[in-house]
Parts: sequence; structure tokens; C-alpha cells
Amino acid sequence: GPEACARCKAGFHCFSGRLGLGQGKPSLEEAKLRDLNIPESRHPEKAHRADNAQPKKPDWIRVKAPTSKGYQDTHRIMREHGLVTVCEEAGCPNAGECWSQGHATMMIMGEICTRGCTFCNVATGKPQDLDVFEPGRVADAVQKLGLNHVVITSVDRDDIDDGGAEHFAQTIRAVRHRSPGTTIEILTPDFLHCAPSVLETVVAAKPDVFNHNLETVPSLYPSVRPGARYFHSLRLLQRVKEIDPSMFTKSGIMVGLGEDRQAVHQVMDDMRAADIDFLTVGQYLQPSPKHHAVDRFVHPDEFAAYEKAAYGKGFLMVSATPLTRSSYHAGDDFERLRAAREKKLANA
Repeated sequence: GPEACARCKAGFHCFSGRLGLGQGKPSLEEAKLRDLNIPESRHPEKAHRADNAQPKKPDWIRVKAPTSKGYQDTHRIMREHGLVTVCEEAGCPNAGECWSQGHATMMIMGEICTRGCTFCNVATGKPQDLDVFEPGRVADAVQKLGLNHVVITSVDRDDIDDGGAEHFAQTIRAVRHRSPGTTIEILTPDFLHCAPSVLETVVAAKPDVFNHNLETVPSLYPSVRPGARYFHSLRLLQRVKEIDPSMFTKSGIMVGLGEDRQAVHQVMDDMRAADIDFLTVGQYLQPSPKHHAVDRFVHPDEFAAYEKAAYGKGFLMVSATPLTRSSYHAGDDFERLRAAREKKLANA
């Protein structure tokens, strides 16, 4: 694998060095050479992988194609503001439903990630420089969409010293300034190669919900999330609570990657030990034959059992269904999360 470059300490698990585009950030001309609609260009780090069969989805996974006016309006606002959404980049099955209701998850800091997780459909490579005007455009789009709750996520930026922490903070502040009544949920990278203090930068901007996904059970990290560390991600969420005990924390995992039920329950216990409030559990769906194989499609009854067990372990809020994703019904879930805390405090 490539050695770490001067600015990036990600080393072995950062795949931006594999594009053959020269040193440093790609120029606009170089970036245009990549057609991110072509799998080989979108995921150069996966080109050598053998194809994995993509099994037929069961009936409980099927979703309708988006056709509504609300969907078209949301799409137009995103394009007018030059914004990227994780809904599109990650190929979310719920995009039609969410966009029809005017809900979209903004993905900041570009559309190219410095990691190469085997489950993820976001493009991998050398990102361009951060866009200093992006926080303002996000805030303007949130205002035009009239959102009561917004979810803001990002690619990993191992090429930046603070991992994009200050950019996250600026985006939160810009949205808060333009839409003071909107609650803000962030879904962050792990800041693995950054100074511990960068987390304080993000928390100080006062998002209402701090989400960072563990994604899978620890035994599968080498094959599913090779650039990350399970216990680092867990500790990140625990530190959020230490910095600001009033902040809601949230994390999610996918199932159907090859984990067993005992391992899922252990992840739940680890999350509760880190005082995480909100758990999401959803079915892994394979974006392409080059991505990690689907081990099985988990039956809805098993998801219901996970939800019951998670509430028994003390989570304030749980969403566990085949189509659950981090941002799915996030606004409604936030209201339920806040109500659950108030009830818990009243009963204390």
C-alpha cells in the first residue's frame, strides 16, 4: 500500500495515493478526468477485488422509485446551491421518501473520501481543497427547504490536520444563524489522525445531536472498515458526553455483513457503557459487486428483537428496521429522543 504523505497520517488505509494523479490535491483538470459514475473511477481501491454476487432482495427491502414534486423540488435546491448529499452518494434506498418530504442529508467537505471502506459507495481518492463558502450555502439551503431538523455529514478528510472539525463547526454556526429554530444533527468522521482537541471544536459549536457510526462489530473491522478503529470510535462518542453531558449522542451499525447476534448485543453493551443515547440498526445493502458481500438479509422479526433488547439495555431511542439508516426519519426521532430524556429525568 502507499506510504503516508507529508500532510496525511492515514498511511496504509488512505487510498488517495492510488489514483496516479500526481502529488498534492488534484487540479480541476485532473478531477474532471474522473467520471464518478464509472465504478472503476469511483472506487479505484476496489478494482482488484473479486466480484461478489449480489443476491436478490426480499420483499421487505423493496422501495418505490421517486416521482413526486417534493422530490424534484429538493433535488433542484440541492443543485442550485452546489451541494452534495449522502442520500445520492451512498445510494440510500430511502432517498425517494425523504426527499419527497423535503428532507435531505447534506454531505460537506466534498464528494471524495480519503478512506476506502468496503461497504461504502462514496467515491475514494484525493479530495480537493475545502470550499470556504460551503457553510453559507448549506445554511441557505436549510432555510429555503424550511427544515425543522437537518442532518449534516461528511466524507473523511485524513488530508486535513483537523480532519475538517473547524469546517463542521462553521457549518453548524452558519445554519444556527440563518435558521435558529432548526435542530442540527451531525454525523462525523472519526478524526482518527487528529489531535484530541479537534473534537472540542465540533462540540463547542453546539449541535443538538452528535452521531458517529460504529458501522459493524469489532471482529469485522479489518474487512469492512479497515481504515478505522472500533475502540477509537467508541471513545470518541464517550468523550462527547464528557465534554458536554447535555448533548445527545447517536451511533449505528449495519447487520447482514457476517456478524452474529451475540456480537451485536456486545456492541450495544459497549455503546451503553459509553453513554450513547440513540441506536440505529439497519440492513447492509451491497452497492456493487466489488463491495463487501451481503452475508444474509436479516428478517424484520430479528430487527424487532434487537430493538426490544436495546431498549432493555437503556437506550433512550432505538430505530431497528431493514431500511433504517442514520438519517432516516431523523427529525421525528429527535423529538421522540428529547421526550424520552424528559420522561427519564421526571422519573429520576
